[in-house]
Amino acid sequence: MTDCRLYLITPPALDDLAAFGRDLAAALEAGDVAALQIRLKDVSDEAVAAAVQALAPIARAHDVAVILNDRPDLAARLGCDGVHVGQSDTPFKDARKIMGPNAMIGVTCHDSRHLAMEAAEAGADYVAFGAFFPTTTKDAPTTADPEILSIWQETMEVPSVAIGGITADNAAALATAGADFLAVSAGVWKHAGGPAAGVAAINAAIAEGLEARLAARGG
Repeated sequence: MTDCRLYLITPPALDDLAAFGRDLAAALEAGDVAALQIRLKDVSDEAVAAAVQALAPIARAHDVAVILNDRPDLAARLGCDGVHVGQSDTPFKDARKIMGPNAMIGVTCHDSRHLAMEAAEAGADYVAFGAFFPTTTKDAPTTADPEILSIWQETMEVPSVAIGGITADNAAALATAGADFLAVSAGVWKHAGGPAAGVAAINAAIAEGLEARLAARGG
C-alpha cells in the first residue's frame, strides 16, 4: 500500500519549552505523525540540547522519530534518531560518518531530481523537495512542481518529503502527486483550531489525497 504520512517540524523559535511540549503532546495524540524535526534558528547549542531533551521523550512516547536539523554532531551527541541536512550544510557522507549506519539522514534537494539522485545513490534515507507553496517559516530559494513527486514515486525507492507552505488546504494534491511524507510547520502550529486540530486536518487531507492517487492508478 502506497502511503503518505505527516512529518512535523517545530517552529523556528520556542520561547517556552514546557508550553510547547504540551502543544506537541496534544498534536501527536490527534493523529498519525511519522517524525518530528527540531529546527531552531539562531540559537545556541545549549538551547538546541534543551529542546531535544524536553521534546524527544514526548515524541518517542508516540513512536515518532526525532530528527535534528543541520547539525549531525549535535544530533549524534544528543541521541537523535536522525538528522536533516541542506545543500549548504554538512555533506551527506560526513553526516553519515558522524551519525553512524543506522541513523536516518534526509537531504534537501530543492526542485532538483539531479540532486535527489545523487543523495539517493549516496545512501540518503529520504530526499526533500520544495518549496511547493509560499512559506514564511524559511526563505525558500526554489519553487517545486508537484510533478517532481510523481516522477520520483514512479522511478525511485527512496522516499520523498514535500516541504514548503503546506497546510490542510493544499496537502491533498501533494499526497495525490506521490509524496511519501508531508513536512509541515506553520500549517499545524498556527492552525486556527490549535495544533491538535491542525494534525487532524492534515491527516484528513492526506487520506483524501491518497484516495485520489489510488483512483488515478485504477486502484
